[in-house]
Amino acid sequence: MKQKTHKGTAKRIKISGSGKLRREQAGKRHLNEGLSSKRRRKLSGTTDVAPADVKRMKRLLGKA
Repeated sequence: MKQKTHKGTAKRIKISGSGKLRREQAGKRHLNEGLSSKRRRKLSGTTDVAPADVKRMKRLLGKA
């Protein structure tokens, strides 16, 4: 049987052109008025998936 992509993971993690896994940073959805502007800026953009999780994420995405 073919392996299916885990859609919850696929919506959250993108694969860059060089093959790295990128994700959005947590903690910027609500309760932001209590955060400093510096903190809000640092939370914007994407970051790499932790090395310990890469193998598992690739398997969920069907790329392993």
